[in-house]
Amino acid sequence: MLIRRCSQFLFAAAVCVAPLSVLAQQAPAKPPAVGVVAAVQKPITSSSEYVGRIQAVDRVNLVARVAAFLDARFFTEGAEVKKGDLLYRLEQGPFKADVEAKQAVVAQYKAQLQNADLTLARARTLLNTPAGQQSTVDAALANQLSFQAQVLGAEAQLDQSKINLGYTEIRAPIDGKIGRAMVTIGNYVTPNSGVLATIVSQDPMYVAFPVAARTVMSLMQTAAEKGGFRSILVKVRLPDGRIYDQTGTLDFLDNTVSGTTDTIAMRAVIANPALDGAQGGMTARRLIDGQLVTVVLEDAQPVEALVIPRAAVLTDQGGDYVYVVADDDKAQQRRVQLGQSSPSPTLAVVLTGLVEGETVVVDGIQRIRPGQIVSPAPAASVPGVGARAEGAAAATPGALVSRTAPQ
Repeated sequence: MLIRRCSQFLFAAAVCVAPLSVLAQQAPAKPPAVGVVAAVQKPITSSSEYVGRIQAVDRVNLVARVAAFLDARFFTEGAEVKKGDLLYRLEQGPFKADVEAKQAVVAQYKAQLQNADLTLARARTLLNTPAGQQSTVDAALANQLSFQAQVLGAEAQLDQSKINLGYTEIRAPIDGKIGRAMVTIGNYVTPNSGVLATIVSQDPMYVAFPVAARTVMSLMQTAAEKGGFRSILVKVRLPDGRIYDQTGTLDFLDNTVSGTTDTIAMRAVIANPALDGAQGGMTARRLIDGQLVTVVLEDAQPVEALVIPRAAVLTDQGGDYVYVVADDDKAQQRRVQLGQSSPSPTLAVVLTGLVEGETVVVDGIQRIRPGQIVSPAPAASVPGVGARAEGAAAATPGALVSRTAPQ
């Protein structure tokens, strides 16, 4: 009897509990919450980036032009020097002695030439007398011309000796920064000894970078429409990620396309002023010869473009796409075409696929699927874009306007 009553009680409890579980399973799930931002028109400066290398405008390798012992050095390694500064002095004694010897030879030939002039003058005077002979005059004239030639030869050798003496002083041929001394004092150097030191100019500097031939054609067309290469601004991103505070201009386009990379070498010139706070005679500058940088080419005049947060863009085998939230709060997948440039790394320029004011999903993309109803709310603030406005498809640029999700 007791067992029968317990069984009836358990059956009744099961009957009461079963409808509650069924109701719980049939209760509709709440739409996933997502953060949305509106696509807006924004003035965009079109830009493209390339890998470039800083190059000095002038580079000079200092070498010895005569053979002698290296006597003295007058510069600090790594310091900047001015054109004409004395950098090295070679042993001068033998060259000074050679100059003096050549001066003596010149003086000797000049004395002999002077005597030949007198002899020729006497021979011409006697020619008008019975004692005079034409052959004597001719011989005196030939002797005079011979000494004239010997004087010219001796003077040329004297000039060469003076030039060699001048080569014992090695001076800076340009303004620039001098590098490490490759040969120390006391060594015997010759023209074949190699580089003593290298000077590279500092201001301005070149930045060279290869550009795809197809892109160069587009750049040239854009430049022609906007007034030439001067309409394209050249900026440099330094290795530490900062944008250099000087703006350069394009000044060279190579005449040959590389057969291996299908690129054309381009070059810009950019200022490289000295920084404050130089110590110990060392002048610091931002750009260094041989430095690897990122070259950013920008149009001088900005253009209007449609922008969205880059976080809203997804990519698959079919290309780029975004999720657009319509007025019925359904998420729709939309294929878009992006531009190459953007105002910042957090924004993307949309060429096709969206219109101004449409809202795209930024936060919670992983929780939705095409056609699903969502609960939109303003996304985290993104500079230059806005959230969907209440009751309208368009949004005010830069404004985040909330919308109450359906209950």
